[in-house]
Amino acid sequence: MHRDDEETGTVGEALGAYLARNGFRIEDYEAPRVCIPFGPFTIHLPNTSGRKRIVRLHDLHHVATGYGTDWVGEGEVGAWELRAGCTNLAGWVYNGLAVLGALFRGPRRVWRAFRAARGAQTLYRLEVPYEEVLEWRLERLRTELGVPEGGLARGPQALHAHAPHPST
Repeated sequence: MHRDDEETGTVGEALGAYLARNGFRIEDYEAPRVCIPFGPFTIHLPNTSGRKRIVRLHDLHHVATGYGTDWVGEGEVGAWELRAGCTNLAGWVYNGLAVLGALFRGPRRVWRAFRAARGAQTLYRLEVPYEEVLEWRLERLRTELGVPEGGLARGPQALHAHAPHPST
């Protein structure tokens, strides 16, 4: 799917493109462990029930905001979620760690993301069924969350270090 198509399609279509770009799979949401790239290493953590409850929605926040999955992008979406409304311990822990890690690489970007969340709200607070959100148009998702048209990211979505390279 082309980036322009993502902007006008359904949330489910945009999520599919996001997952493919990053080498993620829907099945990973329920995996017993989560793999987090950390430089040349990968940290394996238990995929707790709290994380399983929020990770799908967290990825939809990436789709809505346009923040990437590199270190700073995760910090941006983490700062945005913390201010817009985390509702469980896993969200506070993962987002807090992401923000701390990103503050060393992109403090201004993390601060901008935190400020951009003023008046916004997360899907954690909206409590709309996930399957229903996937059928929405991307514009509606952004409206419901208080994210401007086109998202919040100021540039192309940077990917995490282990994402597949786009074919040329």
